[in-house]
Order: sequence, then structure tokens, then C-alpha cells
Amino acid sequence: MALSLPPSCHELSEANTLQALQSNAESGLSPEEVARRYEAYGWNELTFKGGKPAWFRFLLQFHQPLLYILIIAGTVKAFLGSWTNAWVIWGVTLINAIIGYVQEAKAEGAIASLAKAVTTEATVLRDGSTLRIPSKDLVPGDVVLLTSGDKVPADLRLLKVRNLQVDESALTGEAVPVEKALGTLAPETPLGDRLNMAYAGSFVTFGQGKGVVVATANRTEIGQISQSMERQVSLTTPLTRKFTKFSHSLLYVILTLATLTFAIGWGRGGAIADMFEAAVALAVSAIPEGLPAVVTITLAIGVHRMASRNAIIRKLPAVEALGSATVVCSDKTGTLTENQMTVQAIYAGDVHYKVSGGGYSPKGEIYLAATAEDGEASFEDLPLALAECLTAGLLCNDSQLQQKGEDWSVMGDPTEGALITAAAKVGLSQSGELTNRPRLDSIPFESEYQYMATLHDGPDRMIYVKGSVESLLGRCETMLTDAGEAIAFDPVAVEQVVDQMASKGLRVLAFAGKSVNTHQHSVDHGDLTTGLVFLGLQGMIDPPRPEAIAAVHACQTAGIQVKMITGDHIATAKAIAKRMGIQTGDEVIAFEGHELEQMDTSQLAQAAEDGSVFARVAPAQKLALVEALQAKGNIVAMTGDGVNDAPALKQADIGIAMGKGGTEVARESADMLLTDDNFASIEAAVEEGRTVYQNLRKAIAFLLPVNGGESMTILISVLLARELPILSLQVLWLNMINSITMTVPLAFEAKSPGIMQLPPRNPNEPLITAKLLRRILTVSLFNWILIFGIFEWIETTTGNIPLARTMAIQALVAARIIYLLSVSQLGRSLIAYISGKTKTITHAPFLLMGIVIAVALQIAFSQWGLMNQLFRTAPLSWGQWLICFIPMLPMIPVAIAANRLDP
Repeated sequence: MALSLPPSCHELSEANTLQALQSNAESGLSPEEVARRYEAYGWNELTFKGGKPAWFRFLLQFHQPLLYILIIAGTVKAFLGSWTNAWVIWGVTLINAIIGYVQEAKAEGAIASLAKAVTTEATVLRDGSTLRIPSKDLVPGDVVLLTSGDKVPADLRLLKVRNLQVDESALTGEAVPVEKALGTLAPETPLGDRLNMAYAGSFVTFGQGKGVVVATANRTEIGQISQSMERQVSLTTPLTRKFTKFSHSLLYVILTLATLTFAIGWGRGGAIADMFEAAVALAVSAIPEGLPAVVTITLAIGVHRMASRNAIIRKLPAVEALGSATVVCSDKTGTLTENQMTVQAIYAGDVHYKVSGGGYSPKGEIYLAATAEDGEASFEDLPLALAECLTAGLLCNDSQLQQKGEDWSVMGDPTEGALITAAAKVGLSQSGELTNRPRLDSIPFESEYQYMATLHDGPDRMIYVKGSVESLLGRCETMLTDAGEAIAFDPVAVEQVVDQMASKGLRVLAFAGKSVNTHQHSVDHGDLTTGLVFLGLQGMIDPPRPEAIAAVHACQTAGIQVKMITGDHIATAKAIAKRMGIQTGDEVIAFEGHELEQMDTSQLAQAAEDGSVFARVAPAQKLALVEALQAKGNIVAMTGDGVNDAPALKQADIGIAMGKGGTEVARESADMLLTDDNFASIEAAVEEGRTVYQNLRKAIAFLLPVNGGESMTILISVLLARELPILSLQVLWLNMINSITMTVPLAFEAKSPGIMQLPPRNPNEPLITAKLLRRILTVSLFNWILIFGIFEWIETTTGNIPLARTMAIQALVAARIIYLLSVSQLGRSLIAYISGKTKTITHAPFLLMGIVIAVALQIAFSQWGLMNQLFRTAPLSWGQWLICFIPMLPMIPVAIAANRLDP
């Protein structure tokens, strides 16, 4: 059987909801009805499609143009009997595929983590009996009982509440537990404001309640998040997109040149086997075989550097992607803020105070507001009014603080935890005050009254009250001064103070007290109607991390927009944004979720571009905002730590999760984890990401000219019907052994000065820019002249073809050393040092080591008999070595010209 339910049960009354679900609030469902609904709705657990089989995911790694060329080239080599060449080419292809497979496999756990988020037990009414059952056994229509500490097992329409407060931060981003209420709500009510609903995966922090199950499994709000994640197609990062485009372009060039080489040679009467050999040699020379390995190594070094700076990369391309980010979308709660309510301002005895410190740690002090900036306490003895205000917050309290090592946490409500912490900063302890003033009775907080009251014994039997400003000011007749006197209460003056605090985004609570007869043992609402003494106000907020403020500024200096996307209230979000500098000019442009819901695609895209704060945003809207920013051409990084962040983390070009305090779902969905949960680590990651991309460009600028020179040499040799100046196996030596040895040190290059003052690169900038292409062509032309010229000269004068090829290769490598220095920071710092622009030379041990190893290998390449046989080379004399060093001199002006073409 299928029940007919509207999509949003918050708009129905309790009676109509029960009627639609054919359930009973007092007895629940019968066993027979439960069985029937199992058949209709299945288990209350998230289901998802199984992933592609491992073998298929591995085969997909070969679905790349560059690898197509290598596979075909290796096959042709094998067909021609050159098995050594074939196995080398296939080995490079296989290594690339394995690396890609391993990295992608790490991202498959997000849906499984979401499934765990609803695995719990539930207390239900069935057939008039109270039962404790696994949450997966729930069906729509089940009546569930909630109590403090419970995890909500399914989406519930609440039927009864008693001081029920639910922590929905993992779903909505709201930092403070939401107090639930009954009644009907408008259909368009945002998720975070649906007070008559309790959603799967959230936690009951206070009170009791009863609700009827309206959605289970993937039909719940958290289940819809799971479904939206399943629908997402992982976006490629900028580096992946650029390499794909480059590979396609290179594929056409190589196929054209190889075909041309074969056709011309065959047309001139060359043997088909020889022409195949020449075509393959040209293809191998044009393909930068060392580039995939160098890119992987460069990215891996970036990963290691980031890990040392508290940023763990889960996917290699994310290193570069973060460096090219143009927008960082950050969740507020727990990411930009401490995720801990903190009292920051107190008003007592007509005196303003500031409170230092953050979180629930009792470290900190209370100062007079006028002298708080001086850093010294402005009173020796605790003022009486301040002491009473703090005592009221300490005793009228049902929560406790807990210390584990250096960390402090609250057991109960975060607001009450903040009050305990504030009192502890002047030496007031909860246990000590309760010993001196034991509680006799209490009135729990109720929405109808908006306050909580407790009765305490002691020297004077006192009632302490805390609650909303509106609920208490009208009940107060006097206020306490620092001298302990009760003077006439001026509510207008206090309301002005409240407005001042609220304008700063503070949540303001009022505190009052009343002395009663020593024979009174209970307290009720009638005792609080009038006659209260106003004790003061405490204003609190979930404060921003100090280091996060600096990180936001650093990102903005680097040309990166920072946007806050949160499920929290707009006033709080704007206040936090203002304090952190997340704004456009002097204005914080903010939008609420209900506003975004009314926008069409173009309006949403414009709002996403213009806004700096997006409050009361549902998970689907976070995803839509990320997509809108991407549609504008932005490279989007998304930070977050809750379940509600998972789809946006998956959709973003790079998702950044909190590794310490974040949910497992967010961690599994992210490309990068911050191990210290510190937004400031993002600045370090951006810096390293930019450095990685800069070093990759250096690697490309160094590698491709030798491929260009080799290809031009082979093509022109075929056109002129000359002997090949360089053989295919020698090409592999240059492209793999020599290139990797000399290029890998570029990956260890430190950041360039001022790299964080540069704006983000244009996301649409091609991998091979016009400037870089001019550099590559210039150096390629020199390399061609060098290889062809040396070969023709030596072959003409000596008639020794192996010797001519060996000297051409050694001359090329010698010139490459000069070119390597020109693209490195070491070379540039040497020039600056010689010209007197700097007094220091860049420390580059890896680069020097790479050059030494390359020289040693080249000596073995020509002087070792085994290498002579394998690569068809010839040993060189001292005079011949000297000739090979001569091209280093003309390479100097060529390198200088190349640097001017591509600074």
C-alpha cells in the first residue's frame, strides 16, 4: 500500500498528518500494518547504486589520447620486432594507468558514510507498547519517542514537544540547537525554520518529544543529499582539462606528421618496414614520454609539502586546482568559526564589560569595555552586579563543561556552556556555587514563557532567571548596582544596550533574580510575574577563528573571492562576515535561502557573483550556488565539515573538509582535508598549489623543446632522404631518462617571491599559452639546428654515423643544462646576483644534484661498452667532448631570448 502524503508535512496539522499516514498517536501501528508497509517502503536505510567494477575503472584509465598514441606506438614497435622499445612504451602507459586508478579509488566512500549517518536505534509505539528497535525497521506512520541524547532516526512530523531542542547543525549549519514547536507552517518555510519537524541524522540536545515518521531511507532530507551526490558527475580539475585539450591537439599533430613521414619516404621508394620505423620514431620523438611521470612526481611533491602544512590531498590534481581557485565558498559553522558559543559582552550595574578568550576554555578575563584594549583588568574586586549576573547564568543552567586534555567541550546546550565559561573566567565554578547555593526547584525553559528559572538555598533563598530580553524586562522593577543597591529600572535604556549588542550579531540573554522567603521550597510562574531585580545582559556569538580572519585576508590579497554559504541566521552570518572582512567594499551583500529560491538561473548566477554571504541556505541551494559560480567560469573551492556540505564538496572543483572536527561524510567527499581544522591552512594550500602549477609550467617549457627539436630533425631527415641523426631508442633515452633526471628537480623549486600577490590565472587560459608556445618553438628550432648540424658535420668529416649520433645527443644535453638553469630560480638568481640586484643566490641542492646525475648518466651513455651496444653509441675522446660543450655558449642568448618571450 502507498500512502498519499504532500511533499512537505510541515504544512499539515498534527491531526491531518496522522490521518494521511493512517496512524494513531497513542498506540502507533499494529504489527500487521508494519509488515504491509515494509513491503511498500522497504528498510529505513540509504540505498545506492554499486560503483563500476574495479577492472572497468582500471580500463578507463587508458581512455586518454596521449595513452592511445603510446599504446599504438608500442604495438607498432612490437610488430617491427623492437621489443625493448615496445616494453618501455607500454611500461610508461601502464604506470600512468595505475597511478590514475589508485587516486580515483579513494573517492568512493562518500555514499557509504551517508548510510552510516542514519544507522541508529529508535523508541517507537507499536500496538500500544513502547519498543526499542533498529532504525532500519521504521516505516512511515511509526510513532517515535524522542528524548535528550537521541539521534533522530527518520524524518518526523512532531506531535508533542516538551522543551525539545534539536541540534541540526550537520544538516542545516545552524550552530545553536533549535527549539521545536507544534503548529502548521507555510509551504515555503526553509528547512532550518521548520520547527514542527525533526530530521534524520540530527540530535536531541534537550527535552522530550513525540513524532510520526513521514519519510524513511532515501526519501528523508539526508537521503535526498545522498541521491543528489549519486547524480553528480565528478568535474575534472583545470589541470586535467588542459592536459586533455593539449593531448587532443598533440594527437592530431603527431598523426599528421607520422603519416606524412611514412608517405614521403614510401613515395621515394623506401622500404615499408623502414618507413614504419621512421614514422614510429617521429611519433615517439613528438610524444613527451617523460611528461606524465614528471607531472605525477611534481604533484606528489606538492602533496608532501601540503601535508607538512596540515593539508592532506586525496586526489593529485587537486593540488593545482586549489592554486587556480578564483572563489572559496566556506561554510560558517565550524569552518570560519570556533563552533563554540562564546560570551563576548556583558552589561551589569549600568557598566559595559568585554570578555576575552574563545570557545569553552576558561582561559580569559573580563574587562571594563573602555579599557579592554589596554590588556589589563580594570577592577581588583569583582563588582557585585557583575558577580550576580554571572552567578545567575552559572546556576540557572542544566549543562556542564568537560575537559579532555587541552580541549574543552560542553555536555548540553552550547549557550549554557558559554555562560559557565564566562563565570569561570572570574573564578566562579559551577560545582562550588551549587555547593553554596544548592538547587531546590526549577522551571524548565518553555517557548511560551521564553525563560528558565531555578530556586536556590543559601544565605538568601534566591530565584535566578535567564531568558529572552522581551520575556524578562517587563517583569523587572529594579536593577542591581555595583554597590549592591536596588534602584529604579529603566527598560528603555536597557533596550538601547540590547540593540547595540544585537547590531554586532550577538545573541543577547537577560538575567534577573528575586529574593524569596526561606520557607519557600518551589518556584512557579506566578513567582516571576513581577518584582524581579534586573541583574544584567550577556551577549554571545560563535566567534570567528583569529587565524581564519588572516587567512581570508590573504586569500583576498591573492585575488580569491571568499564567500560564506551557511544555514545560519542572516544577522549572525553578516556580523561574522563583517568581522572577517568577507564583504564587497564596505558592504556585506547577503541573500537568504528563500530569496534564492525565487530566482531564475540568470538571477541566481548574478546573485552568486555579487553576494558575499548566503544565509539560511538549504543543501540543494549550496550545490546550486557552486554550480552557478562555475557557470560564470570560476574555479570553485568549497570548504565544509557537515553532512549538508557533502554534495557541494563533491561538485566543487576542489572540496576542502575538516579532517579533525568534520563529519565522515564531508571528509570522504572532499579532495583535501585540513588536519588542524584551520581555515588558515587554506592559504598555505593555495600557495603550494600555485607553486606546483608554476613548476609544472617550467617542466613543460623545459621538456617540449627537446621533443620539438627531435621531431623536426627526423622529419627533415626523411624529407632530405638522409640518415636519421637520432634513433628511436636514443629518443626514448632522451625523453625518459635524461628528461626526467633533469626535470624532476624543478618540482622541488620553492615558491617564487610575490606568488601570493598575483591574481588567479584565467581559468580558460590554455596549458600552452601563446607566450609559452613562442618559447617552445624558439628553443625547438635551436635544438633542431644543434642536432642536425652536429650530426651532419661529424658524419661528413668522419663517416662514423654512431659517433655523429652520439656527439649530437651529448651536445644537445650540454645545451639543455644551460636552458635548465634559465628556467629555474637558481639561474635567475645567478643573473640577479651578477647584475647586483641581489646579494644572495637561491639554494637549489636538488637542481644541482639532478645536473650531476644527468652528466654521470650521459658519460655512461657514450663511454660504457654495454650502453654502446644497447643504444648504438660510440665512446668520445677528450677533444670530441670539448666540441659537445661548445653549443652551451650559443644557448645562453637563446635562453635569454626565450625568457623575454615568456617571463
